[in-house]
Amino acid sequence: MIDQGFECGRCGQRHAGLPFSYGSDAPVYWQDEFAADERSVLDEELCVIQAEHYFVRARLVIPVHDADDDFEWGIWTTLSRANFARMVDMWETAGREAEPAYFGWLATELPAYPVSTLNLKLMVHTGVLGERPHVLVEPTDHPLAVEQRDGITVARVREIASLVMHDAA
Repeated sequence: MIDQGFECGRCGQRHAGLPFSYGSDAPVYWQDEFAADERSVLDEELCVIQAEHYFVRARLVIPVHDADDDFEWGIWTTLSRANFARMVDMWETAGREAEPAYFGWLATELPAYPVSTLNLKLMVHTGVLGERPHVLVEPTDHPLAVEQRDGITVARVREIASLVMHDAA
């Protein structure tokens, strides 16, 4: 069995396993006091803030050239009220993956980039039943867009792990 642990570039310690995905529990705009607001809801997949702002949890997939698995950021994206309603209407519908893509703004700050990832333009693609939507970042020179377009290496996955595991420090 191959040891998937890695030497952390931030703390110098060896960590067991090398995660190929990270996620956020809520859009960056969610605040704890919204939980008491009857116009707001946050669950595992959907979020509404004050019946005015609409979000869905999605996957931002990045190919990893020298691994068998892709890397995934679990992110939140905005949707318009109409697109959110349509996505919810289609949530349990077979064939929903044939829906046209929806426009959204990235609503998760990803700690592994030197510039903010908030409000990057996205196209949100509905997945097959049982699969979260996935997003494509607008093709720009933003490091996240470049990584999604060009892919990364396991060395970059290790770098991301070091940054994410110590982000709160």
